[in-house]
Parts: sequence; structure tokens; C-alpha cells
Amino acid sequence: MSKKHLHPETLAISAGRPQSEAGVGLNSHISLNSTYRAGGEINYGRFGNETWQELEIAISALEEAQSTLVFASGMAAITAVFSLLPHGAPVVASHEGYSGTMSLLKRYHAEGRLDVRFVDITDTKEVISQLQGAAFLWVESPTNPGLDLAEVEVIIGEAKKRGMGVGFDNTFATPLNQKPLTFGADIVMHSVAKYLAGHSDVILGSLSVKDPALYSRLLEARTSLGGIAGPFEVWLGLRGLRTFPLRFNRAQESAAILAKKLAAHPAVTNVRYPGFGAIVSFEADGNAEHAESICNASTLIANATSLGGVESTWERRRRWERESHSVPENLIRLSVGCEHIDDLWNDIDTALTQG
Repeated sequence: MSKKHLHPETLAISAGRPQSEAGVGLNSHISLNSTYRAGGEINYGRFGNETWQELEIAISALEEAQSTLVFASGMAAITAVFSLLPHGAPVVASHEGYSGTMSLLKRYHAEGRLDVRFVDITDTKEVISQLQGAAFLWVESPTNPGLDLAEVEVIIGEAKKRGMGVGFDNTFATPLNQKPLTFGADIVMHSVAKYLAGHSDVILGSLSVKDPALYSRLLEARTSLGGIAGPFEVWLGLRGLRTFPLRFNRAQESAAILAKKLAAHPAVTNVRYPGFGAIVSFEADGNAEHAESICNASTLIANATSLGGVESTWERRRRWERESHSVPENLIRLSVGCEHIDDLWNDIDTALTQG
């Protein structure tokens, strides 16, 4: 059976394996090399690594991409994308999203490096109105941490009608819920450190594409900017990817249940859950200090940044100075892990009551 016809649960386990031959191990080797003998496919450690290739193959299979590049971090991947745009290029992007992306775009806009048109990504008419004359559309849906949804197929279609490039942060939804390349996006970015790797032990990013010419440009950006990943981190990311669907599906099922329970809790005023994914954001009934005390009152859920790990974490997002001021001071972002749902709810209910 061709791998293109396999389910994602199977692809996560089977893609990017060593060639099937007698005596060959099932798992890839960690290639700890910076120097290669001349005349081969890889000439230097910044240009390539055998361990990278297997994770890249696996992510490509999940995103239905032609090629994928792994990076040292999600921000390294995002920076490589925007490095391809000419000075002053008009870019349309949500006014709310991952704080690292927002900080980068705001800085580029202030410096004149890019002309960023910040929009409400949920207002399709506003987004379309700002596409005229733009060079690139950056989409994050659901957004971080507000979990706003864009009409992704509509706005990507409108962007492509205008000949624009489209980049998409698919970290929250993952390819189990949406595959932006099939909607017409040119580049799909993942913070691989989150759900794909899933064990809170690596920082990695990736970019997936269908166009070979675009792949070559991004490869040159990775090589010249130096955002390369360590082979051991990539090996850990690939090992984590093998259980990605199992972890994510369990966490997503629990998140849907917890969202309903939180909506009915008297200590919660507003719950944001898009109907899929493993992130639930909610506003505590109180001020910022009260929200902090809730996060600190948990004995099971860690008060920590980042997300997508096998363990549950939560935090008050506005504790970070660079977080968008449109995010409420009392908003808590909960990343649901794989613990038993009853244990998670008991911990959350206790923290909400005692916090």
C-alpha cells in the first residue's frame, strides 16, 4: 500500500524509517557529524544531516507536503519565511497570535522591514479588504491564546486569486484537524516542540511546502541564517512523533470535556474552545492576581509556559510583557495533556475554588 493512502495514525509510526532490509534497525541513527568527506550528498553539517531527513519525511507525510525543513525552533522557521520577502513588502496578519510572531512582525513593521497590515482574522471581509496589493498572508488559526478561528479556505482562496504567498501556523490544529497545503497555502509552519514532539524536552520548528523552488529558497535561508537543529533534538522529536496521534487524540477528547465543565463553573466567566484541539483558554472570575493564584494552586497541572506536552500545563498569558494587550489580564491558557480526565478536573476544580 502506498504511504499516501495511509491514515495519519499509521504515517506517524511508519514514515521516515530506515530502508527495510534484513538486519537494519527499525529506528534511525543519530548522526553526530559536523564534517563530511568531500564528494558526497552532504558536504558540511550546516547543509544537511541524515537525522534531519527522517523527521522531515515524516512531517511531510502528515501534512501532505512535497518537502519539509526542520529548524532549531519555531521562531527560526518563522524568521526564515519572512526573510524571503523584499524590504517593505505588504503583509497581512492577525493582530493577535503567538507572541513571538507578533513581536517579530511589530518590530519589522516599526523598522520598515515589512509593511504589516494587522487585521481581525475572524472578520473575513476585513481580511479580504486588506489583501489588495499585499504580497503575503500569514494565518494562524486557531490563534494563540484566544483560539479565534479564521475562514481559512476562504481567505487563502482570495489570497491566491491575487497571486499572494500564504504561510500558515498549524501548531494548534495539527494535521489531524487541518492540512493548510490542501487549502492552497504555500508554507505550513509547526512549532515541533509542541504536539508533534510532545514531551517538553526539545525546541524545534519545521516548514512544509509543495513547491520545489520555494523549498530551495527556504533551504538557502536555513543555511545562511544558521537556524539548524541539533541531531539529538531531532531524533527525540522523531521518537515523540511516533505517538503524536495517540497523545493528541486523547488530549483533544479531554479538552472538549473540560471546556464544558469550565463553562458551567461559577469561578469562570468566559471559556474559549473552538470545538477541536487540546487547548482551552478561559477567564477567571477575578483580576490578574486571582488568575495567578489559580495557576499556582494546582498540584497536578504545572504553572508553566509552552504547551502540547504529554503533561497538562496552564498559565496566565499576560504575565508575559510581549503578550498582546487584547488578551485579558485574567485569561488562563490550559494545555490539556494525557492524564485521566477525572484527575484533571478534580485538580482544576480545587484550584478554581481555593485560588
